[in-house]
This record gives sequence, structure tokens and C-alpha cells, in this order.
Amino acid sequence: MKLLRRKEGPSLDSRVAALLEAASLGEGRLPEQTVSAARAVAERAGVRRALSIDHTVAALAGATGSGKSSLYNALAGEDLAAVGVTRPTTSTAQAALWDGEGPGPLLDWLEIPQRHSVPAATPDLSGLVLLDLPDHDSIRLSHRLEVDRLVELVDLLVWVVDPQKYADAALHDRYLRPLAAHHDVMLVLLNQVDRLPPQAVDRCVRDLRRLLEEDGLAGVPVLAVSARTGTGMPELRSLLADRVAERTAWSARLAADITTTADHLATSHAPIDPAPAAGGGKRAAGMEKALTAALSEAAGVPLVVEAVAKGHRHRAVVATGWPVTRWVRRFRPDPLRRLRLGAIAPARKPGEEIVGRTSAPAASAVQRAQVETAIRDVGEAAASGLPGPWAAAVRQAARSRSQDLADAVDRAVATTSAGATRRPRWWRAVNILQWALLATAAAGAVWLGVLFGMDYLRLPQPPLPTLGPVPWPTVLLAGGALAGVLIAMLSRLAAWAGGRRRARRTAKALRTAIGKVGKEHVLDPVDAELARYAGFTAALDHARA
Repeated sequence: MKLLRRKEGPSLDSRVAALLEAASLGEGRLPEQTVSAARAVAERAGVRRALSIDHTVAALAGATGSGKSSLYNALAGEDLAAVGVTRPTTSTAQAALWDGEGPGPLLDWLEIPQRHSVPAATPDLSGLVLLDLPDHDSIRLSHRLEVDRLVELVDLLVWVVDPQKYADAALHDRYLRPLAAHHDVMLVLLNQVDRLPPQAVDRCVRDLRRLLEEDGLAGVPVLAVSARTGTGMPELRSLLADRVAERTAWSARLAADITTTADHLATSHAPIDPAPAAGGGKRAAGMEKALTAALSEAAGVPLVVEAVAKGHRHRAVVATGWPVTRWVRRFRPDPLRRLRLGAIAPARKPGEEIVGRTSAPAASAVQRAQVETAIRDVGEAAASGLPGPWAAAVRQAARSRSQDLADAVDRAVATTSAGATRRPRWWRAVNILQWALLATAAAGAVWLGVLFGMDYLRLPQPPLPTLGPVPWPTVLLAGGALAGVLIAMLSRLAAWAGGRRRARRTAKALRTAIGKVGKEHVLDPVDAELARYAGFTAALDHARA
């Protein structure tokens, strides 16, 4: 005879918490009915645990005419339930108590108003609360609903069958097979065996055990009893006494409920592919690069990088060119300001958010399609191998913030491009030198003008210093002009090289900034959904342990 044994594993409280966590994480992804049922089981477990754990509630359940009430009276030792030929006899559940008023709050929770105290003639059953349920196949709907309600709540299920209806499909399909995980809190009684010869009783018991094995209930105790003759009743009392003495039927029932509910959560969506694609449920690293590349192209990064190089050269000429001719360059627009990059970024204070959009060309239809494809590829790669609802949630997460993506990328371009307008320090030094050379040339020109005027007025010429054969005024004029032009040309060469370096640095910074935007708007929501699924499966595994 199989006795109830405590299983090693996580505590009941931790399994209840894990079931609640799985239900919360599955909300919006799994059917609402399944999620609500899981929460109801967790809530029921908490309530049952808070009530008396020293009492075991056993229910006699069976079909019409199976003799439940006769067994109920026989166990109680007195006629508590009406027995008759009129069907159905039992209309509402009633309880026989072997412990006086102790289980009162428990019966209040079970909503059992009819209660009978059993004389203390059987102390080995102290703590037993025995329920006589209505017929599960009653013609009255209220009776069937009452059976269904209490079958979900009691600690120990005692199914009473008779030789004529023990193979009834309604019993096996509706109750026994769905309760396969509850084999530790189940007994099956073949009643009315006094109507059969001994050989027929053995055959019926063997056939009943075979049917139970097919239902997934192998090992469930099966007793042949007769409430009329007392056959098998001592064994039944002994078995009930063992279950009551262990005081664990309530926890075993709740553990079975949690396991069954967790299994329903796990199978309430499309089945998981036993051999998912490589990388399923993980974000592919290559997708991040593809997404950044598509966003960069759509944001006009190549155009911005080219404008950075040209703008650097433009500003270098304005800052370091020969003062006599540099003003002409001011009539040409700065390539960065043309894109409203130089106009937005320099006025921004550190940490201040960019306001307004740049004037970079809008993404073409092809570029927008490339971005959509990259986002879809991220979702598909991450969702590969996941169950249907979770895969759909991952794909939706990849697109959840795509409407804000264009503005966020544009702000990243504007912010990152701010550094491209900074002037190198050598520009200022060259600018000062250019103005000094212009002043030198101007001094030489004035000197020569004074000498020309004195000669025109036939005034005596002052002594004229020379540098070798060349007069100093000529040296100052020609030297200042030539040196200024030469320095302007050298500065332009340096600006060309500096523009290329700045363009490369800007391109790298833009890719990094756009990559962060893609991560924030596409990859992070996907990772969050994958983490939610991982938490869901971990909670389910813990609840089913």
C-alpha cells in the first residue's frame, strides 16, 4: 500500500512565489484565462496554508448510485447522509468532523454549512474532515458545479466507483486524467463488491488499475470495499488514518496544483521547437552592426562626414588665409551650417538637449526600407526558437520605439557633430602672424609712399637703409606679402589634412552615437523582452520542481 511521502525540493512558499512571478511575466503574452487561473491557484495556496494544517479534508466523490453516502455513513459510524433509490440523493456537500469545532474556519472557506461531529470512537482519525459530495454526473447543473468547485479545494480525493460504471469516460476524461499530477492525494474505491463473485472482483480491480495507468495514475491505491457488508472497510480506515497522521496531504495537494498550473502555463502557447535555431532567444551581435549601418545611412552620415571635412577647410581659410583675400571666402556658406549643424550645436550648453532638427536630407524610400529590414531582422533573430506569443512579443518590442527613432538619430548627429566646429589653437596663432605680416607689408608700402611723395615734391631724400642691394621698404612690402601668401598656402595644406582626420573621428563618433540610439530604441526593448522570457521560464522551472 503506497503511503504519502514528502518530496525533496524547493519549499512550497517559494514555488507559490515562482508561480505568481511566472503569471505576472506571462501577462499580455499568454491567454488571460490561463494567467488568471495561475493567480487563483497561488492565492488559494496562501489561504489554505493560513488555515488549519492539522486537519485533512478528504472528499468522497463519485457518480450517481456509486454508494458514496453509504461509505460516508459507514466511516462516520452513524447515518448522517440520506441513502435511497431516488437519484440524486445528495444535493449539497456535508462534512463529518473527527475533531469537533477545530476545522470551523477551514469549512467556512470551503463553504460547507452542513457539519456533523463524529463520536471519538476512532481516535486514529482525529483531524479528518470527510466530505460527502453530490454526484459528478448529476442531472442538475448546480450539483456538478459544486463537485467541480470542491474537487479543486480538498486535500484528499477519494473516488468511489461501482462495478457497472468504473470505466465511465466522463469520470476518466473529466476528472482522473486531468488530475494525473495529484496521484499522491488520491484514492480509488471499488464499492459494492458484495454484488460480485470473488473472481469478478479481482478482474474488476485489475481492469480498474489498468485504466488508471492509462490515465497517468499508476500506483494510486485501489481498494475493493462494500459499505453494506464491511468488506475492505478496515483497510480503508487504516489508509485514511495514515494520511491524516502524516499531516501533509494539504501541502501535497497544493504542490500538485502548482505543478499542474505551471504545466498549463508552459503549454498554453504554441509548443516550443525542441531544436530551435542557433542563437534562438538571443540577440545576434551581427544584427547590431547591420542596424547601426542602416541608421547611419538613413541619417545621412556620409554627407555629414563630407561636410565636416569641407567645413574644416572652409573655416581654416577664413581663420588663417591672407587677410587681403580671405574675406572673399566669407561669401561662401559653411557646409556644416548649411546642414544646420554648426548653427545648432555651438549655441548648446553642456548637457542641454538639442532643440530642432538638422537640415540633412530626409531618408529616401530605399533607406527607410533598409532601416525597417534591419529592425525586422533584429526581431526575427532574437525571436527564433521562442514560443509563438513570446516570439511575437520580441518582434513587437523591436518595433515599439521605432516612431521616435528618426528624431533620436537626428539629435545624436547634431550633438556629435558639435565637436566638428571647434577651432584648433594653431589657427589663432597663424591668424595673429598673418595680421603681423600684413602690418609689415603695409608699413613697407607706407614707407615707399612717403619716399615717392618726397621725390615728387623734390624734397631732400633721407638716408635709405638697405638689406644688401634691396631697400628696406621694399623688403617689408614684398616680404610681408609673399610670406603671408606662403603661410596661407601651407595653412590650407594643414587644414586639408586636419579635415580628413576630423572627418574620420567624426564618422567614428557618429557610428558610436547612432549605435547607442539603436541600442536604446531597438535592442534594449528586445533584450528586456528576452530577459522577461528567461525570467518566465526560470520561474516556471522553479514552480514545477
